[in-house]
Parts: sequence; structure tokens; C-alpha cells
Amino acid sequence: MTDQVDFDRSRLRRGRYAVAAVFSVHGAVTGSFATRIPWIQDHAGVSAGQLGLALAFPAVGASLAMPLAGAITHRFGARTALRGLLGLWTLALILPSLAPNIWGLCGVLFVYGATAGMSDVAMNALGVETENRLGKSIMSSLHGMWSVGALVGSASGTLAAHLGADARVHHLIASLVLTALGALFCQGVLDLRSSPGEEAPPHFALPPKSALVIGAVGFCAVFAEGASLDWSAVYLKDELATDAGVAAASTTAFTLMMAIARLVGDKVVDRFGALPTVRTGGAAATVGGLLVVFAPNPVVAMAGFGLIGLGVAVVVPLAFAAAGRSGPNPSQAIAGVATITYSSSLLAPSAIGGIANATSLVVSFGLVTLLSFGLVLGASVLRPASRGQRDETPAAVGS
Repeated sequence: MTDQVDFDRSRLRRGRYAVAAVFSVHGAVTGSFATRIPWIQDHAGVSAGQLGLALAFPAVGASLAMPLAGAITHRFGARTALRGLLGLWTLALILPSLAPNIWGLCGVLFVYGATAGMSDVAMNALGVETENRLGKSIMSSLHGMWSVGALVGSASGTLAAHLGADARVHHLIASLVLTALGALFCQGVLDLRSSPGEEAPPHFALPPKSALVIGAVGFCAVFAEGASLDWSAVYLKDELATDAGVAAASTTAFTLMMAIARLVGDKVVDRFGALPTVRTGGAAATVGGLLVVFAPNPVVAMAGFGLIGLGVAVVVPLAFAAAGRSGPNPSQAIAGVATITYSSSLLAPSAIGGIANATSLVVSFGLVTLLSFGLVLGASVLRPASRGQRDETPAAVGS
């Protein structure tokens, strides 16, 4: 028995590291794409307004395709499903740079987003089950590894752009490398399979009510994240008359705080619990929002954006973890939460811009502050289930 327990623990540890590596591959695709958007815009010959329209299509594709991930995982098992869906995502990186015009770009970005969303649900569902079996928090560090992968992908893309490399060549090479790495890392993840006789989840279904409540908390966090990521530099430049270099540094500070917070977040959650962590984070983000709104100078505003990043960093990983424990179909619940958070990431930049156009960016970040306070009020829905509840419907594990 002891040998079997040790074996299971060893396999769980390998599975944890493998799924963390998968998260980093997923993030690297995003980083590689984002840095070459200017090249893609020029190649497709689209205006700024047309580009904004095209960049909405990944979220549309992801939202429509994510519910399919549960059925695919049920049919093929977690490892095989993740290997296939991640491979589709890494190969989809090739498509955007090939688009010849606005309509082609919208089409390929729809496919790009669909593969992103399905692989996102599959890897988060596997991460949640790995966390449950380990009996300790790992979701925050998994999302931290996604941020690390995005930073690595961004760095490689920045270098390629600096060297004047054709994005079609850059993305082809990056896609092949990431596809190979993804297939390798997927070999080590837990091979979870549905229990005999378990009913397959529907291909398309409304998320359960529990996922809607959890998703509302994730919506607040992602809205604050998206608003700060896209508008922090503009805020410093327009509202506080900061030069472009310092303004850009505010965005870097924000993303750095989020990455650090996610990498250490699991230790914080294990030490203090999910509920106090989210409430404290929500309070920090609220204070950060107030600093931004009432900032007398750029230093105070940058500190405020840093606090927002610190405060919201662990909320989405905990929301995915809570969704995975909220019912008999973790993938369906995670897909529901992911759809809501993707919608928030799509809505936030345009909503902030619309409010700013009608009033000011100060008013826009007043809304961000209110939503940050919503994390304090809604934190209880992310409370972990008891171990007994976790073990009620275990999935089978293949060798």
C-alpha cells in the first residue's frame, strides 16, 4: 500500500509539473502572436478600426467553442483531448500572418480563438483535478506559468520584430517548436477518464447556476485586469501628462505584479485560505483603484495600478478551481466561467473607452474601483469544498 501511495504521489507531482508546462506553452502562443500584430495589420492592409473589429473575433470564437471541450474530454480522456486541442492551438498560430485582408483576418482569428478557448478549458479542468488530488492549491501557480510563457513568447516576438523577420516565418517556426513541446509535456499529465457509464456532457449547454455566480466574481477581476492592462499607459499620459516612456512602464509594472502574485499565490492560499486571500486582494485592488482615481502624480497612479494587479491576480485561478468543484461536470462549469471571463476581457477595453469618451478616464476607473470592491463582497463563492465533497465523484485515472 505504501509503495502504491508513493507511486501515486510521484505520478501526481509529475502531472503537476507537466500541466504547468502546458500552461506555459499556451501562454507562449499568445505572447508570440501579440508582438506581431503590427506586422499582421500591415500585411493584411487593415486600418486601426478594422483591426479592432478583427481582434474581437478570438473572443467570439472562444466563447462559442469552449462548451465543446467537455464532450471532447469525455470522449477521448483528459490526456488525449488536451494533446489534440493544444496541438490545434499551437498550429493555429500560423494562420493570422497569412490573412490577406480584413475578412480573412476575421475568419482566421475566429479559428485562432476557438482553439485557444477549447484548449484553455481542457488544461484548466485538468489543473483543477490535479489540484484536488494533491490536496493543495496549485491553480495560481499554473496561471503564473501561463504568464511566464506569455513573457517568453513576447520576448521572442520582440526579437523577431527587431530583426525585421517575416511574421509568417517567425510564426511557422514558433508553431512547430511549441507543438512539439506541447505534445511532449502532455505525455506527463494525468490520464483522467470518465467513470464507466457516466453520461457524456452535452456539446452545447448553458452553464450551471453555480458557474454563473462564480463567473460574476471572475468578471469583476478580469474587467479590472483588462482595463488596467490596456488603459494604464493612456491614463498616465492623458490624465497626468506623463511622457510615453514612463506611461509604458506602468503597464510593465502591472503585468509584473500579476505574474509575481500568481507564482506565489498558491502558498498564500494554502496558508490563509481562498476566502481571506480574495477578500484581501479585492481590498488591495479597491485601494489601488482609489489611488488611480485620486492620483496627484504619476508615482501614485503607478502604485495604484500595481495594487490592482496584485489584488486581482489570483481571483481567476481560484474561480476556475471553484467552478471545477461546483458540480458533476467540471469541464462544463469551467467552460461557463471561462465564457464569462472571456466576455469581460472583450468588454472591458471598449467599455472603458466609451465611458471615457462620454466623461473621462477618471470616471472609467471609478467603475473599475467599484468592480474591485465586488471581489470583497463576492469572495465567499470561491470557498473551497470540503475533502468529502471533493471525493464524491472521482474520475478514473489511466496508467
